[in-house]
Amino acid sequence: MTQPLQLGLSVAIVAVAGGTPRVVTVRSGFSVPEDHRRGDEPLPHRDALPGAPFEPDRFRTLQEGVRAVAEGLSGLALRYVEQLYTFGDRHRDPHELFGGPRSVVVGYLALVRDGPLGGDASAEWRDLYDHFPWEDWRDRRPPLLDGVIAPALGGWIASAPDEETRLRRAERAQMAFGLDGADWDMERVLERFELLYEAGLVVEAFRDRDLAARIDSSVGVGGPMPRALGRPMARDGRRILATALERLRGKLRYRPIVFELLPPTFTLHQLQLVVEALSGERVHKQNFRRLMISGGFVEPTGQYESQTGGRPAELYRFRRQAIHERTSAGAIPSADG
Repeated sequence: MTQPLQLGLSVAIVAVAGGTPRVVTVRSGFSVPEDHRRGDEPLPHRDALPGAPFEPDRFRTLQEGVRAVAEGLSGLALRYVEQLYTFGDRHRDPHELFGGPRSVVVGYLALVRDGPLGGDASAEWRDLYDHFPWEDWRDRRPPLLDGVIAPALGGWIASAPDEETRLRRAERAQMAFGLDGADWDMERVLERFELLYEAGLVVEAFRDRDLAARIDSSVGVGGPMPRALGRPMARDGRRILATALERLRGKLRYRPIVFELLPPTFTLHQLQLVVEALSGERVHKQNFRRLMISGGFVEPTGQYESQTGGRPAELYRFRRQAIHERTSAGAIPSADG
């Protein structure tokens, strides 16, 4: 008998407020069926990305569907929408473990200007780095890396069943997390999360094994629940969100999508804060401003920000022509010039 298949839509709605990258979350409605409960619910997987099953009779395209779902749940008008990837791992939706259909979801990234949420009563803004605290390098190298993640990965590497696997694990950890003097690559967001999941170091890894063990006694949970490395999410929400952040960081280098997050006029300082918020790294102030102006990304409005005290900052606007004039221009100069 063929297992039924459900096509779903899931969207990471991202904004930046005062230098803080934020993502919309809603409340997951999943509960372990009564006959499989052990009296220790709820499991720590309640934050979810906005999503819903795709309705083919209602929507002509997937993007129409995702806009309707996201705007209905968040109350926000989406500005920029981009398809990320199709996520279809078996049991990605825990309902499948308890008789539900096989779930395949198309993930999207959406950018909005920061504002109050409407729609679903459970919708709320979360600091994106609450879910990935090791990704925020704006002030310093995150202490979590050396204090928790590196030692935990060291234990995972040492537990490898053979020398070849041990060497492969060590190389992956070094490249992904910039260990042992290796460079930190801000774009390896998904690779880092996948490695932590594979090593059993995030709550989702324990949770997924635990849920599987409730219906299949041959599946071992494998030790105690790990320390919470970032705020967990329902289903594979953090995997989708990691994909979204990685895509955003990659596009910072060649497409000026950050302007979708800003008001029509803005200061160069506001623009810099948005770029730093998404990249998780500081940029060189003068180099950044020089690149934005000489590269033709922005133009002055002749107006100044009204403020009390200090020198008023000049307001700029995005030059839409820049999209066509520069198809591969870096938007993030290095922090050291």
